[in-house]
Amino acid sequence: MKIYSYNLNGIRAAMKKGLIDWVKNENPDILCVQETKAQEDQIDSKSFEELGYSTYWHSAKKKGYSGVGIITKPQPENVVKGVGNPFYDDEGRVVRADYGEVTLINVYHPSGTSGQERQDFKMQWLEFFLNWVEELRKERPYLIITGDLNIAHKEIDIHDPIGNAKNSGFLPEERAWVDKFLSHGYVDTFRLFHTERQRYSWWTYRFKAREKNKGWRIDYFFVTENLVEKVRDADILENVVHSDHCPIMLDIDI
Repeated sequence: MKIYSYNLNGIRAAMKKGLIDWVKNENPDILCVQETKAQEDQIDSKSFEELGYSTYWHSAKKKGYSGVGIITKPQPENVVKGVGNPFYDDEGRVVRADYGEVTLINVYHPSGTSGQERQDFKMQWLEFFLNWVEELRKERPYLIITGDLNIAHKEIDIHDPIGNAKNSGFLPEERAWVDKFLSHGYVDTFRLFHTERQRYSWWTYRFKAREKNKGWRIDYFFVTENLVEKVRDADILENVVHSDHCPIMLDIDI
């Protein structure tokens, strides 16, 4: 099964740039998207349904903001939108789908780049998310977690670690949280196959960053350790351009 994750930075804009044609040609089994920036009734779900997909959206209350979705050919037995806390769910950050004994979690973590208030919110959310997913794991021990983390974990995951050391997305406390998260028994699947290469999934629209490949790896597929032997491949599709991010892929035998 090939699962893809893609921060679209606006699904309507991405669809105008050929997203549907790319989905048709790539033919993922499941596509998780973040930052849809649309209400459910503003999304052209029919275009995905015509390709054989079912769609599940969790939008933010604020129009044009955040939002996640799962676009899937296999039919999940159960879909849950949100984490059960309106304080976070109003921002449309999580949608979960259960496939047999495996649970797929699609998450869009907050950015802290707009100021200290949102950075504080981000750190609060990260602790909440870890506790929430650990509680879920007691009932659903086989987890795939994907999405935009808005954190570059290691120096290898960012083009200028020294210059960005004090910037949100590469702060010591954010990187320490990723260490803490992984220590609970989660695995960064990309690094199973690509241990030394500097490759990125996001580039700012400014300064011709993508053209110069001055990027950050902030999009991830994590799996619980009990699924590692099922992982066949994990990759980044840098040449796919509908957004300031690019898609990432996980090939897993479930």
